[in-house]
Amino acid sequence: MEFSNPYNSNDREDDPFVDAPDEEPVTIESDPDPDAGFVDEPEPPTRERTGGGGGGSRRPPRRSGRGGGSSQDKQQLMVRRAIALGAGLLVVILLVFGAKGCLDARKNRSLEDYANNVTQIVNETNALSESFLGRLSDPGELSVTEFTSEIQSDRSAMDGFLSRVEKLDTPGDMESAQDTLTLVYQLRAGAMNTIADSMSTALGEEGADRARRQIAAQMEVLAAADVLYNRVTRHQIDNTIVNNGANAPEMPRSEFIPNPEEWISVDAINGALDGVSGTTSTEDPNDGLSHGTGIDPASSVTIAGVALSPDTTNTIPAGTTPTVDVTVQNQGEATENDVTVSVSVDGGSALEQSIPEIAAGSTGTASIPLTPAPTGQVTLDVVVDAVPGESITTNNEASYTVDFG
Repeated sequence: MEFSNPYNSNDREDDPFVDAPDEEPVTIESDPDPDAGFVDEPEPPTRERTGGGGGGSRRPPRRSGRGGGSSQDKQQLMVRRAIALGAGLLVVILLVFGAKGCLDARKNRSLEDYANNVTQIVNETNALSESFLGRLSDPGELSVTEFTSEIQSDRSAMDGFLSRVEKLDTPGDMESAQDTLTLVYQLRAGAMNTIADSMSTALGEEGADRARRQIAAQMEVLAAADVLYNRVTRHQIDNTIVNNGANAPEMPRSEFIPNPEEWISVDAINGALDGVSGTTSTEDPNDGLSHGTGIDPASSVTIAGVALSPDTTNTIPAGTTPTVDVTVQNQGEATENDVTVSVSVDGGSALEQSIPEIAAGSTGTASIPLTPAPTGQVTLDVVVDAVPGESITTNNEASYTVDFG
């Protein structure tokens, strides 16, 4: 039996255990035998870090016990808060604009109401002007008493307009317009008061020229008030309405004296008043009858039942209503109409009243309130205007010293 020589190099080529020259040596690692009683433990899960950086294991993101708290949940929460804040801000803006709109609407309504109220007053004033000037232009069959009464009514109407103007509910933006409007009606009311107070004298004989000059001057005051309203007040109101976006018709013009040149002269007033049918005149009516009136100084003038004496100081108790009652006697043969009686205190403006009719031989009484009531010691002058055809007037006047205690 032959055995190969292990040391024989020639036998290496046939030796299966000899490594091939071109192959890498194989390294065998020993693994624990699964049958040797060892138990493999599961490998822990790989953890990732939430942050950047290399190396090391990463940790998984933490979750709250209630399931919230992730970055996505926080973003959603922030979005909800932003939406809620935006909605709240929008509500606030809407409320602010809504409130402003309500205030603007209320303000505009007050401006419009003011303009409408002024328009109504102005239109009524224009109507009064037509009747007043129409009466002066053509008094018709009005007697002195009737004509004077109509003028007094016109004066009262203008006083009423002034009162309404002063009581207007004036918005703040209309204060300047209200000031000039008030001045306009103060001028008008003052002028109409003077005209009314002067009318009876202007329709008589004594003091008629002076009274008519006063009336002509007050006509000029009325014309000046027209200029102030039409050039200033009317435009102030219109501009305020436009600047605030309110809606109201343009203010009407107001010309109480449309043609001043026809009314501001004494000649114009003379022409108007001479047409009043009952104008007192001393011309003889050529009826063949005697005419005349008179007062008894010792008994014809009383205050609160106390007869005044021209020779002593007459004391009237304080608190007594100061109304002067003047009894006039018709001393002629004809019935007298519209007998004018006037009373003045310390030479001031005359307060007048007419007695509509006094039959021949009879008496009539004029009751004249003293307004304002005098105080202290004053001189009271009483005058009865002469009637047509009257030639003796010495008994038509009386003067008294009166102490209003």
